[in-house]
Amino acid sequence: MTTPRLLLQLDPDPQPSVFDAIVAVDAGVEHLLRHGGVEPEQVRDLVYGALFTRSPKELHNTAVFVGGASVVRGEEIFAAVQKTFFGPFRCSAMFDANGANTTAAAAVLAVEKHLALAGANALVLGGTGPVGQRVARLLGRMGAHVRIGSRDQAKADQVRARLTEQVPQASFAAVETGSRAALQAALDGASVVMAAGAPGAMLLAADVRRVGRSLQVAVDLNAVPPLGIEGVEAADKGVDRDGVIAYGAIGVGGLKMKIHTRAIQRLFETNDAVLDAEEIFTLGRELFAESAAGR
Repeated sequence: MTTPRLLLQLDPDPQPSVFDAIVAVDAGVEHLLRHGGVEPEQVRDLVYGALFTRSPKELHNTAVFVGGASVVRGEEIFAAVQKTFFGPFRCSAMFDANGANTTAAAAVLAVEKHLALAGANALVLGGTGPVGQRVARLLGRMGAHVRIGSRDQAKADQVRARLTEQVPQASFAAVETGSRAALQAALDGASVVMAAGAPGAMLLAADVRRVGRSLQVAVDLNAVPPLGIEGVEAADKGVDRDGVIAYGAIGVGGLKMKIHTRAIQRLFETNDAVLDAEEIFTLGRELFAESAAGR
């Protein structure tokens, strides 16, 4: 009898994400164990329960998924998961707090189609949120000079410090975007702007966006009206908006879902895959390559 695929979903939020659960099932997971309100000190025993019920040769059919609304809390849980493994007792694990890694991968891949990111100036609005942090991290990895935008300078400073620690070779700056003047200053010289704010929060008005003469690509990851970048439609996918290539949340969302699904499937190919932002971005590139090859 074939050992069924089992996914242990660990979420620091009180209720585990329904979205993540549905994607897991659609990706072929046969049994889903969902735990909410998880704290790092609880992780060991939960993971032990998944590891010790199967022999090491069967553990490629067991995997762990860490979600939640907070990147920081999710990172703590994800680190605790990896510390639990030893010897042959390990299984694949994936981190995607609030869909941040899969969404960020799709967004950065969309920009990369139109613009060389190495040396480019990029502004991430809502840069202190889950998706914004992961977008900034990937852009930094790609060699862009990343401005982490927030209406709260202190929060932007905290995220910049954490990202600099994670990616010390990258160029990050924290910018306050609470006023029109501050937003215009943050946009000055940027060739890329990404809006990754909370649902229904308009972060960049059309008249301010048009002031950014250097802007080449705009990506809005908010699908809930009012949209994050005024004048960019949710379904935009490489559409010209006032001379700027625009992507909306739905335009990016199709690739995000493909990446998310592929990442879940990849967990069950081996028992030692660790999928964080960079690994998930690599999966996205593989999907691009397969699409170009007609597979």
